[in-house]
Amino acid sequence: MTATMTATLTVSQAADNIRAGELVAFPTETVYGLGADASDNAAVAKIFAAKGRPADHPLIVHIAGQAQVLDYASSLPPFAKALIEAFWPGPLTVILPRKPGVATAAAGGQNSIGLRCPAHPLALAFLTACNTGVAGPSANKFGRVSPTTAQHVRQEFGDALMVLDGGACTVGIESSIVDCTRGQPVLLRPGVLTREQLSAACGQAVLSANDVLDNSAPRAPGTLESHYAPNAQVRLMDANAIQTALDVLGADAAHIAVYARSIVRISSSQVLFRRMPDDALATAEQLFAVLRDFDTQGVKLVWIEPVPDAAEWDGVRDRLGRAAAS
Repeated sequence: MTATMTATLTVSQAADNIRAGELVAFPTETVYGLGADASDNAAVAKIFAAKGRPADHPLIVHIAGQAQVLDYASSLPPFAKALIEAFWPGPLTVILPRKPGVATAAAGGQNSIGLRCPAHPLALAFLTACNTGVAGPSANKFGRVSPTTAQHVRQEFGDALMVLDGGACTVGIESSIVDCTRGQPVLLRPGVLTREQLSAACGQAVLSANDVLDNSAPRAPGTLESHYAPNAQVRLMDANAIQTALDVLGADAAHIAVYARSIVRISSSQVLFRRMPDDALATAEQLFAVLRDFDTQGVKLVWIEPVPDAAEWDGVRDRLGRAAAS
């Protein structure tokens, strides 16, 4: 498909290419996914190759609704069903026991499978047209900043990759992942849904990964220590430390970006400042776009003020911590 066709890719064309074993980037409310037919192991292998992602690092399978869950899962525990009914379509991935013989490559060889129904109208139309689950990690090179616009995807992979353009993502960080394979719900990756919201929906306490200190947890996307990293080096610094460093460097400060809620004094025209919103959801929506913009402007250091210690900030805090670990 030509670059011109890429720019005007329709749902029907995107679904045809999925069925033909090709890759298609598609929008969700969280981030853009790099999709392939989850039932086609050869097509899924193209995702791992394009991203540079280890083949044992599982992918989330996107489906059009709850009716497709048992196409991939061998069972659906009651608390998992309650979570699905509360938050699908939406930014929630549930990990369930995998039906033998299905989506082997997408599952990274594990006996579990991560499933999600996204809350984006174009994604739902696309998944319905595909009539199959679509394996879809974020549409970026492995470990890098996730894309929240079609242009971000094209910057990452070029015009050769087919992109279904659904505009800017409204959530902005990846889904919460809840492991439902061990008899109790365990939050493996935070998102915009808090543990309190999840617990209330399923009628029992959702544990954190740190609460379950055994080796039976399935591998899950986005849980490596270093992830979501821009090209620039990210440092988490409190507002006083940021201000002190800027004062010391003075007019000589260069190639530095600051992302903070506190207002800072900047005496160098070569320092970029973006004010972080006071609201967690607004920060999540813009976070990856801000980091990508800093890279585009040639920044070498990004100084970020830590976020508040409140549950609604857990997803943003997780992404920042992993970005700073690289």
